[in-house]
Amino acid sequence: MSGNRFAEFLVARRAELRPADVGLPGAGRRRTPGLRREEVAVRAGVSVDYLARLEQGRDMNPSLAVVEALAGALLLDDAQRHHFGLLALTAGREERCPGADAPVRVVPESVEAIIRALDPTPAFVLGRGLTVLTGNRAWEEFAEPLGLLDHPGDLAYWVFRHETARRVLRNRAAVAEAFTAMLYRASTRWPADRELREIIDDLRQIPEFAQRWQPRLAAEPAPTPLRLEHPVHGTVTITAELLETQRDHTVVVWLPDRGLARERGLRLVRGDRAVNE
Repeated sequence: MSGNRFAEFLVARRAELRPADVGLPGAGRRRTPGLRREEVAVRAGVSVDYLARLEQGRDMNPSLAVVEALAGALLLDDAQRHHFGLLALTAGREERCPGADAPVRVVPESVEAIIRALDPTPAFVLGRGLTVLTGNRAWEEFAEPLGLLDHPGDLAYWVFRHETARRVLRNRAAVAEAFTAMLYRASTRWPADRELREIIDDLRQIPEFAQRWQPRLAAEPAPTPLRLEHPVHGTVTITAELLETQRDHTVVVWLPDRGLARERGLRLVRGDRAVNE
């Protein structure tokens, strides 16, 4: 896994832009997609050699003025600028970043009580690497027929390596993309977490995951629904609500569609009203 996300982002963003995006004429066929390095350097007011050193990770200490100039040259919006600045600040300084210590695996009793209280709605707690640290009885009952408990707690392993996921996930490609993006953002947020790096390095041995692994924005998109052919409950669509805790854990509540809710007597919350099915 690359140790310089700032360099990765620079290269990826330059490849995304087209000459027309920055008011340049299309100069015929290009050997590689995106803007040329010299085009970005001119727009940012830096030398081509300096930009090359940044993109190759040979210079990891750009000034604030350079970061701002590059953000403008690359047409970054506010969210992208924030992410870009964070990457510049932490490049080459991973040992000083959050996550240098081992992640906390023990779930506080207060959080355990919350997910137990949510039963019979499936709820569980995720660690940094999409690892389920604990779940309530409804989660285990729903997950077991899917094979989610065969490799205890590892959602990414299930999506990318478990044959059942390929059979039951009707939108597996979208879920695989969403999980890859979540892991990329986690690796940016906790770059010094060795356990997280090991999880990602292991997954990158899988060609599909490696192909999906690419620089991404830090902003969290809406959770991707899971469209399942459940061995017990049939066709089910699951949406998720995520709530972060103070210990870098995420409480995940799976909200099933009305058909499954009616079958299991669950209480659905939609907007400002609750519906008893």
